[in-house]
Amino acid sequence: MAEGDHPASTRSSTVPSGAGTPPAADEQQPDVERIIAEHDEERPARRLSGRVALVVTVACAVVSVFVLYVVFFPLARGTQYYLVLFLAAILPLTFVSYRPRPKPPVDPDGTGGAEASDNPGVLDWALAILSLAVTLYPLIDFDGFLERRQVPTTLDLVAGLLLTLLVLEACRRTTGWWLPAICLAFFAYAYYGGYLPADWSLAHVGFNIDEIVPQLYMGTSGFFGTPLNVAATYIVLFTIYGAVLDMSGAGKFFIDLSFAAFQGRKGRQSPNAPGRTVTLAGFLLGTVSGSGTATAVSLGSVSWPILRRAGYGREQGGGVLAAAGIGAILSPPTLGAAAFIIAELLRTSYLTVLVYAIIPTLLYYVGIILAIEIDARRHGARAVDIPAGSARKLLVRFGYHFASLFLIVAFMAADIPPFRAVVYATILQFLFSFLDPAHRMGPRRLLEALAAGTRSVLPVAAVCAAAGIIVAVVTLTGLGLNLAGIIIDAAQVVGDHPTLVLVLTAVFAAVAVAILGLAVPVTASFIIASVIITPALVELGVSRPEAYMFVFYYAVLSEVSPPTALAAVAAAAITGGNPIRTMWATWRYALPAFLVPFAFVLTDNGSALLAQGPIVGILAATAVSVVAVAALAAATGGWIVGPANAPERVLAFAAALLLLYLEPLTAGIGGAAICVAVVLHLLRRRLRGRPDAPVPDTQGSTT
Repeated sequence: MAEGDHPASTRSSTVPSGAGTPPAADEQQPDVERIIAEHDEERPARRLSGRVALVVTVACAVVSVFVLYVVFFPLARGTQYYLVLFLAAILPLTFVSYRPRPKPPVDPDGTGGAEASDNPGVLDWALAILSLAVTLYPLIDFDGFLERRQVPTTLDLVAGLLLTLLVLEACRRTTGWWLPAICLAFFAYAYYGGYLPADWSLAHVGFNIDEIVPQLYMGTSGFFGTPLNVAATYIVLFTIYGAVLDMSGAGKFFIDLSFAAFQGRKGRQSPNAPGRTVTLAGFLLGTVSGSGTATAVSLGSVSWPILRRAGYGREQGGGVLAAAGIGAILSPPTLGAAAFIIAELLRTSYLTVLVYAIIPTLLYYVGIILAIEIDARRHGARAVDIPAGSARKLLVRFGYHFASLFLIVAFMAADIPPFRAVVYATILQFLFSFLDPAHRMGPRRLLEALAAGTRSVLPVAAVCAAAGIIVAVVTLTGLGLNLAGIIIDAAQVVGDHPTLVLVLTAVFAAVAVAILGLAVPVTASFIIASVIITPALVELGVSRPEAYMFVFYYAVLSEVSPPTALAAVAAAAITGGNPIRTMWATWRYALPAFLVPFAFVLTDNGSALLAQGPIVGILAATAVSVVAVAALAAATGGWIVGPANAPERVLAFAAALLLLYLEPLTAGIGGAAICVAVVLHLLRRRLRGRPDAPVPDTQGSTT
């Protein structure tokens, strides 16, 4: 569903100025902001104006400065004290910045008059003031507040219940009804679970309001627990960095470089180049835009005319855009927000999580590139003229935009805390902006960047605070272990062989996370699944890093999972394609990402794909997985050297599954199967003795 929660996100809804190749003058420009607002459920923000816009901008910038200050001068009262202040700043800004209804007010005559005002009303200001009061209430006597957790006063309970309602309303405004409804269901379970029959697995002793509210409001496992802590430290710092990166012109440079990188002689790209260009641009632009939907739409507004001229159909082109957009959230060095939560849950460094993601990212992009190459051949893509500059000259002139990204990784490798590493990178990127007169960050642009950093974290912080309800209830009731037992018992209904039970449990887990992701944002989906589903995998012998990464990938992939697949639907809005067919085209491009996570958890050798173990094992597992991804591309794309027939595709698909099991026997059988498929394919082509004509594009018109 709603995505990304990407840490480097400025969630900018505009295409970088001057980026790429502009469409022809007679081509209708898509309304990028409208499309993103419609399809990205984490971004239905107001378009503030006048003094309200100025006040909110300054307030957001002040919050960013406060966050940066705390990195170097931590508060003496501790983490929970800081989180109270952070939520007290974020929650009122959320009510002011986000509408109670998703649709903006209509301006019938287009004049921007009073009817079109999108500024907050009396109710919004009242909720903002109330949220400020109840979040700051603990600071009146902070030590006494913590000591009263076991015996809260009536005022404590009232404030806690009010904050619960306010957090759920803020979450509803930023993401819709689903996550608040799930949170309410968990709250009800904590209260009414004691009435369940005692022999039910989900039954517990039951808890009263004076036991539930302190768990949410006065402890460290509710509103002020790990999810909000991650949002208030890692994520907000990366959103500030992403805003500075965008303001300094990095987005424009990444787009221009991608188009120039695959430019042939005299500015003419090869038939395969447009798809490669979009893939590279999506990877680079994702570090700035930070949202799969926003990346797909922003990139599509620039590159769709080129894909169309190259012969890509509407659905095929939309699939390329959506797959490229979502790939940015899966890729180092700036993964999605859930990756920071993994680091916290594992008590490891963020750099370690980045290392976990390197090989799966490689496999994802190998799959996309192969699928693009196959489609270019199947559908007869054409070379197009691209008036782009020299890639070498662009790198010489603007290559410094990469420096801050590399600096973050280098600092973390040197054991510098990630909080400081990203602040140093932000300062460096700010200084780099003065090398480009068009993007020099004077006081006004710096203020806008700081404000954009805090604005970007508002929906993520609301989700994390709401997810604290779920974490608190699971901790209080022991629900995670109970559900883990239920999942394993369901798998054992089919059979009790350990391998079969693990396979079925992994399938159930993947389906559950994917379904959950259809309703709630990636961060919330991951948090819920990590406390409910991960214990089932761990109980069956899967290591915690593998289990968390498995859940992470399926939470992210909900963005391209039918029947919602918001990134694909948004891309279809750009290309004018059929949304359902665009979803399936995207799913085909992203298929390796759906299957590779199973390799993490099904065998001990799967840990090698997370760069764990001896180097020889890591290289062997990577090589086998690359062959498996190539076999998948051949099976789904219907192409080996030329068009593949049904038996060849079935053999290739079976080979991919066997190879991804990463055991010597299955890998050997899978390798033999793909060899047989290739030999049969070559023999059939030789006997036929004629060249392959392009296959007509049945997914949609190219115009």
